Amino acid sequence: MQHVWREGNRIALLPEATRFLPAMFEAVNQAQHYVLVELYLMESGKLASQVSDALINAAERGVEVYLLLDGYGSMGLEHHDRKRLEQAGVVLRFFNPIGFHSLARNLSRDHRKIVVVDGEIAFTGGFGAVDEFLEAWYEIALRIEGPVVADWERLFRRLWHSRLTRRAGDRQCRALPKQRTAEHYADGICGRVMSAQGYRYQAIRHSLYAQVNKANQRLWLCTPYFVPTFTLRRRLVRAARRGIDVRLLLPGSKHDHPGVRYAGQRFYQVMLKAGVRIFEFQPTFIHAKCVLADNWVSIGSCNFDHWNLHWNLEANQEIDSSAFACEVQALFERNFAASQEVDATAWAARPWGQRAREWVYGVIDGIVTRLK
Repeated sequence: MQHVWREGNRIALLPEATRFLPAMFEAVNQAQHYVLVELYLMESGKLASQVSDALINAAERGVEVYLLLDGYGSMGLEHHDRKRLEQAGVVLRFFNPIGFHSLARNLSRDHRKIVVVDGEIAFTGGFGAVDEFLEAWYEIALRIEGPVVADWERLFRRLWHSRLTRRAGDRQCRALPKQRTAEHYADGICGRVMSAQGYRYQAIRHSLYAQVNKANQRLWLCTPYFVPTFTLRRRLVRAARRGIDVRLLLPGSKHDHPGVRYAGQRFYQVMLKAGVRIFEFQPTFIHAKCVLADNWVSIGSCNFDHWNLHWNLEANQEIDSSAFACEVQALFERNFAASQEVDATAWAARPWGQRAREWVYGVIDGIVTRLK
């Protein structure tokens, strides 16, 4: 896919589920032609039922609805919930279901989050249809209008027809509708869709590296799983040493995978010594993926860790706009205020129990990394 900057977009920043979920449901409820949804996580529960209700209501009023789920991330979606969607007319497919084939193929997952309505509106972020997003996890999303919506839709359409995508049932063979054209807004901003396809194609990684290298003032990164590549660690350290305001917004003790947190903490001392500021978010588990480099913003599904970059299909929305960057800056600052900053002196004197956990989970991370 060509990653083209497109002018004339309107993009709204939607922090927290209380804002982005109602916005998505409203868009689906107002759909007139088609709804395309691609998710990694969907598990039976309150939120999955709400998502299903919205899609079923759309299908019952004549809107064409297509739902593409990752074959592993949707294993928690029970059979009766799948049948309910199919019987209502929602066309359901699964990307790369777990099977008796190569380990590498089973590890390749669709981690993207895409919602497209009528070819006019798109949503992306790090969200999924699991109940943790209702209360326990902090997430952000984007509502997108304008020419860049077509690129999000092309990502969906290409994977829908992938040889790794499987139909849910023999009768689910309805063709995708003709793609519609989004409006160009004269007062819109510049954006582009940036994607990655595991080790085969890592444009999303190289785009971040380029921004880290050329940042002049600030480089703020939020990720739930801070196990960065050696190259990214080195570039963050170099940026801090040349006087760039480098900050990391990471989860605190409320984490869905504590071992990953300990594995990432083994890099804290080098980062802190170079001048990188590290903030651990306290209220909840922060699952958001966001980068702010001067006036460049990237928000989407990519965690920028070893595993995501090597195995997963990912996609982020990039924005080049000083006004939008100010919004993201304000959001970061609110979250920094709700975080505990890691003190370099105190961290250097951390107890041996903490150091032991970092070592153990660091070894495990190293083994996992070498599996690549």
